Amino acid sequence: MIEIRRAERNFWAILAAIALSLLFAASAGAQTPCEWKTLKGDINLFVANDLGRNGYYDQKPIAELMGKMADEIGPEAVVAIGDIHHFDGVASVNDPLWTTNYELIYSHPELMISWLPVLGNHEYRGNTQAVLDYSKVSRRWQIENRYYSKTFADDKTGATLRIVFLDTTPLIDGYRQSKRYPDAGKQVVDEQLQWLDTTLKEAKEDWIVVVGHHPIYAETKKDIVEQKDMQRRLLPILHKYNNVSMYVCGHIHNFQHIRKNGDTIDYVVNSAGSLSRKVKPTDGTVFCSPSTGFSVISATKESLSLYMIDNHGVAIHQVKID
Repeated sequence: MIEIRRAERNFWAILAAIALSLLFAASAGAQTPCEWKTLKGDINLFVANDLGRNGYYDQKPIAELMGKMADEIGPEAVVAIGDIHHFDGVASVNDPLWTTNYELIYSHPELMISWLPVLGNHEYRGNTQAVLDYSKVSRRWQIENRYYSKTFADDKTGATLRIVFLDTTPLIDGYRQSKRYPDAGKQVVDEQLQWLDTTLKEAKEDWIVVVGHHPIYAETKKDIVEQKDMQRRLLPILHKYNNVSMYVCGHIHNFQHIRKNGDTIDYVVNSAGSLSRKVKPTDGTVFCSPSTGFSVISATKESLSLYMIDNHGVAIHQVKID
């Protein structure tokens, strides 16, 4: 199904994506709330990660920007893919970091919607159970388990989207073997992988997006072994049923869009919502940027898009599948 939709992933497709990115960049000073509305689909979600800096750096301005854009786009939820709390996670549901990193920062009325989180490596330095239990404290913080899935549907058009949330820290051996991440080694990897296989096998939605904190492919100075572990454990399952459109992650603190030759999945790195890092092209890079920001997922019956939004509110790149 995905192969038919994508047709050929050739030079001209990549060239068109680059041209579109340049077009977005050229209009940087011109984007307005009216233009933000053009990003809207039948199903809309925000994606944010690597946030928790107590409002410093770009965190609070980006949080305000998310609220303003939410007023125009109307997202159903925020997909929060890890490292909501730097540096050592939280100690309990009463940890003050819940207030200084999250509640007081993402206070815009339009962000009082469902937040659908996964655990990042920094959460694994603290009390991971407290991150799950905070769902009992905050109505908008909704994490069912360490891994889970959510479906979204538009009643008028019939468009459907499934987001599959993974717990990626335990999938990387370096974390499992480190005393700094005490809960990582306690998780049963095979149980999560079997759940993922079953979930994808049974998924019938128009679009399936898998999210997790760590990248499968990315340009980074971090240990390449992390990506090797992710590739070894996840790629056979993600390709098995030929129905996964995108894998979206954080962790690297910049924007990246990667397409591999012969691969039907688009690999997206969403930038940090507070503090970013430099980036350069790597094998398969379609687009990359060191800007801080967040992303907008927009789905219709006919197409799926992810827009990378920089800290000025500019859509600097679009990942589109139809």
